[in-house]
Amino acid sequence: MSTASSALSTAPGGTAPPRVTSDLVGARLPKWAVYGSAVIGWAVAVGLKFLLDWTGWYTTFFTGALLFVITLTAWSFSVEGRRRAKDRFASTLIYTSFVCAIVPLVLILSYIAVKGLPLFSPDFFLRSMNGVTSREEGGGIYAALIGTLIIVGIATVIALPIGIFTAIYLVEYGRGKFARTVTFFVDVMTGVPSIVAGLFVYTFLLLGFGMRPFGAAGAIALAILMVPVSVRASEEMLKLVPRDLREASYALGVPKWRTILKVVLPTAMSGLITASLLAVARVAGETAPLILLVGYTARINFNPFSGDMATLPMMVWDQLGKRSGTTSNDFTEARAWGAALTLVLLVLILNVGARLLAKLFQPKAR
Repeated sequence: MSTASSALSTAPGGTAPPRVTSDLVGARLPKWAVYGSAVIGWAVAVGLKFLLDWTGWYTTFFTGALLFVITLTAWSFSVEGRRRAKDRFASTLIYTSFVCAIVPLVLILSYIAVKGLPLFSPDFFLRSMNGVTSREEGGGIYAALIGTLIIVGIATVIALPIGIFTAIYLVEYGRGKFARTVTFFVDVMTGVPSIVAGLFVYTFLLLGFGMRPFGAAGAIALAILMVPVSVRASEEMLKLVPRDLREASYALGVPKWRTILKVVLPTAMSGLITASLLAVARVAGETAPLILLVGYTARINFNPFSGDMATLPMMVWDQLGKRSGTTSNDFTEARAWGAALTLVLLVLILNVGARLLAKLFQPKAR
């Protein structure tokens, strides 16, 4: 064993082989270097804030993130070398970008929760604003919650079948100029502002037929916004179905429509459910079309085809509008924050439900 080791450790001429060096082997930064760089970066950013008299903390936050990246990269370059410094710079930039993106979201959600949670009670969910003035305590979101669920439900019934069937056409049948035209208009509709959809329905439905605002009109506008999201998401889910499954079904003599119904859709069902619920969550908080088409009322209205309806986004808008005209109480502001938190939780439930249903309908390996 010792003879073999000595033979491997010496060159044929009896001299030791040259040592191979690499930028990846050598001195390393200490484990606390990341935290130390962060402290230095944020300390300098805070010092600049007070020295230059910056008015807000957002500039300080992003300046601290930039200084953190620069400090850690420069430190790595001086200790670890250029190659590892480049790698550390890229990874640090990715993590810093993630933090910069997630921190504002966490702050917004935390602020809404702090403002809205004190108002949560059974009375808040089981009472409407009918008869409650801006200077009175009490009232709740019952009418707004019911209106939101009704309008979003009608929009879902209209939009999801259109979106899924369009996606099936584009994936399974779409060829040629017409399919490219459909794809083009879907892409265009994806970027249409919500107020444009509201103006479209307002012009052709309310003005065209001389009708007053009602809940179903808002549902039609929301459906227009949901369709392109549903088409795009469902199309991607259907494309994930392996081509071999389709070919195996065709080889057995199964017609194409039956292959889609019995093979493609069950395989993609989890993804389609996720896409559908995400499309619903996309429009649940839209406000602009509802201002034009639904209006707002404090009373409970279960009929989406007659009269104004209350919705959560419109309740927030209404309460804050009243708050701007009053200075002696905070009741309207508190109710607005409570409605906003309810809307956020509703969207969160839809997203979590999409994940759970996707796992439930995910095909199991046999």
